[in-house]
Amino acid sequence: MSSPPPSTTALAGRRATSTPTLIWTALIVVYVLWGSTYLAIRITVETLPPLLSAALRFAVAGLVLAVVLRLRRGPGALRVDRRQLGSAALVGVLLLTGGNGLVVLAEEGPPGVALPSGIAALLVATVPLLVVLLRSATGDRPPIWTFAGVTVGFVGLVLLVLPGGSSAAVPLVGALTVVAAATSWSVGSFLSGRIRMPTDPFVATVYEMMAGALALVAVAAGRGELADFHPAEVSTRSWLALGYLMVAGSLVAFTAYVWLLHNAPISLVSTYAYVNPAVAVALGALLVAEPITPQVLLGGAVIVAGVALVVTTERPRRSGTGSRPGDTPASRSGDASASLSEDTPGSRSGDTPGSRSGDASVRDRQ
Repeated sequence: MSSPPPSTTALAGRRATSTPTLIWTALIVVYVLWGSTYLAIRITVETLPPLLSAALRFAVAGLVLAVVLRLRRGPGALRVDRRQLGSAALVGVLLLTGGNGLVVLAEEGPPGVALPSGIAALLVATVPLLVVLLRSATGDRPPIWTFAGVTVGFVGLVLLVLPGGSSAAVPLVGALTVVAAATSWSVGSFLSGRIRMPTDPFVATVYEMMAGALALVAVAAGRGELADFHPAEVSTRSWLALGYLMVAGSLVAFTAYVWLLHNAPISLVSTYAYVNPAVAVALGALLVAEPITPQVLLGGAVIVAGVALVVTTERPRRSGTGSRPGDTPASRSGDASASLSEDTPGSRSGDTPGSRSGDASVRDRQ
């Protein structure tokens, strides 16, 4: 469930006053920041426990967002009923504990075991394809070209993870872990448009982040991460990467994304779904020398082509209403998944991804 869609006249007025420069600036912020979170995760888990670091990320980002909302809107800013709270908590666990948490685990470990950040981003890009399958399973009938895009995307996934003989072959266990993460993210995104969520995407994101953080701490404790954690052994590089994830991935990029949803055509905003993986692959190769093999190029290109086909096929039904592909907890945490759950006119949380957190996501996204 998302916030009520603005009227066509109101949207037109807002978009008319939003200059192309502002729109493209916000879009580049989403492209680069959400695309870079996969590399930041890899650097974070070099010396920080994976699930504990994810819990810290979302707890701090959620608290900061809650304080900002409280200061700007007053004492009742975060008020929700029990059903909305429970829904946001469920979505937060699916998106951030299942989605982001599994991605973090997949990127941990030595070379040959850890999944390269660019590959992780390409696999997470399959979220819109999984959402289409969930829609179909519940009675929706997407266009034939949408199914064609899903088929193309999954062919790319197979090409990407197909075992190879070289030392640069994609780690299969890590790849399957990220596929599981994408599935969890897809289910969370899909449910967020069908259960009673807080109507404000920022408020929903606060509760999603806090629920996700609590669940991550519980799982981290079960894995022994709390007992083995010694802050003095964590490198400055990992602390900086974690701070980047908190500020850039979970707060700045999410805010830019929500602003775009209300000020730019959804056909333009939705391009993040296939630009972010390209940014992630490029940054991984340029900054930490992650290998880009012909297999990665071919599989990644086919996945992105499938996602692009799905997104462009889905546009016409939504652009006329001012709504966005909606998977976002609240409908949103930033990301990519929500982009296709059909009934949410509002916004998503960012990371992530990946954000979604906040529809992530969180795109946090991823």
